[in-house]
Amino acid sequence: MKQYRSIGLLIIRVGIGISYIVLHGWSKLTGGPEYWEAIGRNMSHLGITFVPGFWGFMCAFSETFGALLLALGLFFRPAATLLAITMCVAVVSHLANDEGWQVAAHALHMAMVFCGFIFTGPGRFSLDAYLNRRKSVTTAYPLMPLKRGLATTRR
Repeated sequence: MKQYRSIGLLIIRVGIGISYIVLHGWSKLTGGPEYWEAIGRNMSHLGITFVPGFWGFMCAFSETFGALLLALGLFFRPAATLLAITMCVAVVSHLANDEGWQVAAHALHMAMVFCGFIFTGPGRFSLDAYLNRRKSVTTAYPLMPLKRGLATTRR
């Protein structure tokens, strides 16, 4: 079953990434500055009260573009970190607003998933893995020309 691990990560990455864009991020991103400011005010639960519009935009940005990067497997760990932080703030916000664990549970579960992604990585079927493979080929044979993505020698 080990050979299917990367396929499983691909399915989870793409599914979560697309659902976050469609169900969470896009509506926040297109909500505009007033909406970003309202979302950003949740940072006050952590003692951060300056520029709430920026924090709200960062939430919308991470749930849209961070989720896109997650789905593509590009800059995977930074994107997962940004999303994990966003979900931790959401958990604190739900609990501080007396909404209870039932409401905070989704954000808590997703924070754990994103933290798990930080440790597992994106898997073999990701842009990060593809770029690392290309980089290792070009650095292993820096003076040899590349032909169709493979290092070849002239005879």
